[in-house]
Amino acid sequence: METRKKESFLGRMTSKGQTTIPKEVRDLLGLSEGAQVEWIVEDGKAMVKPRTRRAIDLAGFLGEPPNGRHVSIEEMDDAAAEAAAERFKRATRR
Repeated sequence: METRKKESFLGRMTSKGQTTIPKEVRDLLGLSEGAQVEWIVEDGKAMVKPRTRRAIDLAGFLGEPPNGRHVSIEEMDDAAAEAAAERFKRATRR
């Protein structure tokens, strides 16, 4: 069983409610500019953890499909194979 080392770091809050994540914490969590963090508050304690994108977070990112329907992985594979074959034909005609 892995034991975790507990570390504590101090920060300050501005009059606008903004805080700076201490450099040591940013380094430990691999955070860089623009990274999102999630605040979890439970029983009077707050936890901040890095928010990484999950596939479900991207659902609908591109809007509706151009033809109005969704396609399966198999259909995508078939379309990619057809496009590659067509490209190969054009390249060998020269």
